[in-house]
Amino acid sequence: MNPELRTSRPTLMSLAGELGVSRQTISNVINNPEIVKPETRDRVLAAIAASGYRPSAVGRALRTQRSLSIALRLYPAVDGVNGAIMDRFVHSLAVSAQYKGYRISLFAADSADDEVEVIDALHRASSIDVAVLTDTHTGDARPAGLIAARVPFVAFGRPWGADGSSHCWVDVDGSAGTESATRSLRAGGHTRVGFLGWPAGSGVGDDRRAGWARAVSDLPGSSELDLGVEDGAQPGAEAAAELLARGATALVCSSDSLALGALTVCRGLRADGRLPLVGFDDTPVARALGLSSVHQPVELAAERLIGMVDDILDGRTPPEPQQLLTPELVLRDLAPFAQ
Repeated sequence: MNPELRTSRPTLMSLAGELGVSRQTISNVINNPEIVKPETRDRVLAAIAASGYRPSAVGRALRTQRSLSIALRLYPAVDGVNGAIMDRFVHSLAVSAQYKGYRISLFAADSADDEVEVIDALHRASSIDVAVLTDTHTGDARPAGLIAARVPFVAFGRPWGADGSSHCWVDVDGSAGTESATRSLRAGGHTRVGFLGWPAGSGVGDDRRAGWARAVSDLPGSSELDLGVEDGAQPGAEAAAELLARGATALVCSSDSLALGALTVCRGLRADGRLPLVGFDDTPVARALGLSSVHQPVELAAERLIGMVDDILDGRTPPEPQQLLTPELVLRDLAPFAQ
């Protein structure tokens, strides 16, 4: 039955009545599918999918003796540009969690050590079942700390510089994104493509730089077109001016904040009606200005992480515990007021 035609939320009893099976059979398909005949299981699963039925979170919590809460650290606002990527992620995580019957428990922490302590305390108090780490970086000690504390967790981001097989994570392939951006500029005739990134050692920034480096490896003199600066519009403007002085005719940036700064000094560089400048994160500011950028599939990342959480809490090993998602290059013509 089409869920939109229902006058009330579907229940185990209503599904059982429609299918002509017992309430216990429906429950077994959800909680112990291995004991149900395949043909019955397939019929029930099809009916559940069509009905939009979702198990009661309260009933599941009582049955499993869990809080069904997921801990997530909320970071301070940054520059108002790149913070939009985490806004998208947190919203998508909440949507995916709610669909699965979980809720997000937000908390603040002053440092990585404090974050581990807060998560451990929440877990010991049975206030949360699992945690989601974000903002992973080189030398990140949080995964080892949570493993030592026996707190289940997943991460949005790779364990940079460490063995990535010790826990579950989903990340976006920034290297593929900047390589695609650079090759697009080269296809437009540019042989002096500069890279405006962050200082070496950040993990995420190094990954994005590596994609650019691959795409220009055959071009002489490209090494002098690589600058690493602190994130922000002002550093971006200053570094972009330096790269143009070195002969760059196009720029790929590690963030939209840097690209926004570069925009102020790159307005004269146009080819085929498009500014040869690409940012990263596809923020609302980039979209409003018509700035080309690399779009991260954070909604899919959030969905995959909640799927991993579901497997972990049900005692299963996620079929793909480490996942690297491919971003999308979005090419735009600069908005008239930004030219």
